[in-house]
Amino acid sequence: MEPEKNIPENYQHIMPYLVIPNADKFIAFMKTVFGATEQYKAMRDENTIMHAELSIKGSTIMFAGCTDTFTQQNAGMFIYVDNCDETYHKALDNGAESIIPPANQSYGRSAGVKDPFGNTWWVTNVL
Repeated sequence: MEPEKNIPENYQHIMPYLVIPNADKFIAFMKTVFGATEQYKAMRDENTIMHAELSIKGSTIMFAGCTDTFTQQNAGMFIYVDNCDETYHKALDNGAESIIPPANQSYGRSAGVKDPFGNTWWVTNVL
C-alpha cells in the first residue's frame, strides 16, 4: 500500500499562479482590498519578486513578477466577500477598473473589477 500523501498546511489542491507586472504593488492592493496576508516572498533581485504567496481566508494565491522569460499571465477569479459594495469601491479607490457595478443577481449581490495588474475579480457577497 502506498503511503498517504499530504498537501502542505495552508495549501489547496488548486491554487492560481499569476505572473504580473508590479508584483510588489499587487501585495499592497490585495491587503487593502481583500484583507490578504503575506505568507511568503522570495526576491529574484531587489526589484523583482521571484515567488510570493498571499492568503485570503484560507485560500492561497501564488504569483511572481514578469521577466523576459516569464511573461504576464493573468486570471479571472471569483471571490466571496462580506460586503460586495464596499470591496468594489475599495478596488476602484486602489486603481481597479469597473467591469460591472454592484447589482443584485440570482446568486447574490455581485460586481466585477479588473485590477491594475490585469486580473479580473468577480466579487460576490457571502450568502
